[in-house]
Amino acid sequence: MKAKILVDGGAPKVPAKELERVIAEAGFGIGDDGADFGVVVGGDGRFSYYGRTEDIPLLFVGVRSGGATGSRALLAQTTYGELPGSLERIRKGDYRVDEHRRLGVEKNGRKLGEVFTDVYLQRGSEGDCIRYRVRVKGEGVSLDESAIGDGVVVSTSAGSTGYYSYPDRIKGDWMDPAGFARIARDRVGICHVNPTYTERAGDLRHPLRYTVPWSSRVELSLYRKARARLYGTTADTAGVEVGIEDVVAVVPGLKTTRLISF
Repeated sequence: MKAKILVDGGAPKVPAKELERVIAEAGFGIGDDGADFGVVVGGDGRFSYYGRTEDIPLLFVGVRSGGATGSRALLAQTTYGELPGSLERIRKGDYRVDEHRRLGVEKNGRKLGEVFTDVYLQRGSEGDCIRYRVRVKGEGVSLDESAIGDGVVVSTSAGSTGYYSYPDRIKGDWMDPAGFARIARDRVGICHVNPTYTERAGDLRHPLRYTVPWSSRVELSLYRKARARLYGTTADTAGVEVGIEDVVAVVPGLKTTRLISF
């Protein structure tokens, strides 16, 4: 079997040469062409990126960090210290491949790409909150919301431990870094980010976070001029600019992400 090495091109948590040595010692070939699986070493951001760009089965490898703001790597199936043993299990066939559906993202009808974890609309360089609208249409669901806040995140089950889970980390006046929510694989999560106000048409409640059926179409737009950005569909940290005339649609994707697990 052949493995493809997938790490951060700028500042990898483990040097590629060191990773090559570990993989070769486990008895695998190394290369991009015709690879049977990928070894992704990094944090959840790196996992999210390769999870939406690669079609081969992926093994997510976390690197433990003692730093307070180090990577949590909640999506990791193994750690770098345990990698030799995990590779041995793969060599023996002692593993399974789980498929995770992706979400497709469009802007004004043009497809921007697919996401494995989440996509979010957020205020850009301006300091003010953005005023935006969320419309959801699908089987048994029809929602129309307006909000003022930092933005909104649309998440898959795989992305539920990320931005979508920020409310679970708030415990009174303190934070719980280990807090997170779960989304069923047949649901899509929607979460308003630090809103000062939300409103749902025809409902007296003010929504913060909820899930909708996977088949739903989620539309995001601004109702006041702002320089908002859409993140999650590109490697560019500046995201995609979204103006008042734009409509972003999040729909079921066409591809799946395949993850190696034990």
